[in-house]
Amino acid sequence: MPPLRVTEFAPAKVNLTLHVTGRRADGYHLLDSLVAFADVGDRLTVAQAPTTSLRVSGPRAAGVPGGPENLVLRAAALMGVTAAVTLEKLLPAAAGIGGGSSDAAAVLRALVRLTGRPMPQAQALGADVPVCLMARAARIRGIGEDVTPIAELPALDAVLVNPGLSVATPAVFARLIRRDNPAMPATLPPWPDAAACIGWLATQRNDLEEPAAVLCPEIGATFAALRDSAGCALARMSGSGATCFGLYPDAATAAAAAAQIAAQHPGWWVQPVRLS
Repeated sequence: MPPLRVTEFAPAKVNLTLHVTGRRADGYHLLDSLVAFADVGDRLTVAQAPTTSLRVSGPRAAGVPGGPENLVLRAAALMGVTAAVTLEKLLPAAAGIGGGSSDAAAVLRALVRLTGRPMPQAQALGADVPVCLMARAARIRGIGEDVTPIAELPALDAVLVNPGLSVATPAVFARLIRRDNPAMPATLPPWPDAAACIGWLATQRNDLEEPAAVLCPEIGATFAALRDSAGCALARMSGSGATCFGLYPDAATAAAAAAQIAAQHPGWWVQPVRLS
């Protein structure tokens, strides 16, 4: 007998690298990105129902759209199923960490479990949804449709920081000066441990950092807070911002850094996490 309701975790997605390598004739940008997922995220409970509904709770519920533009509702429609969805919103919205895409992916996984229907083409919901369906470390190429799992990525202790602001992704891409930047190496190197991985990541980029910082100067302050924290080995922006992350040698150092940054900036969203 199938379950009556299903609860799914929707983890934060972090772009450890994000190289913009080209632009198609239809305007879509080509990317090459190494993605990891955090052990913090939203939680969704899904049940089949006569009509589709969405109830949002949690500390980040304010401002979540409740209309048909919400990716959670679009995911249910894509499955061709009516469902009652409860979203406990813990991640900041429009923050560069795939919150909406991860929520949509969680609904798709839940409805597959509830109904036994096949998974639809998730690309229709946005470039980040296919990798969020997988919810594990991966390399993304193309416009998000080319997803290759990365089993060898070491666990990374990190701090996620958002200065309480959202950045519009189209506006960030519009400010890109160059759209044909070099990709990552065709074959990624082996990383025997976290230190080796962090060292290699430092040689890579997020090509959206500079245009995002022009639109949102607080990103610069976020970088400064991370870089000034004890033990930060690398600070970088995720996605199109405004969330940035710092990488640390171990969980205790990351937790201490998060406490320091949160005390200095009580209005910011600050989370120590493990990326895998």
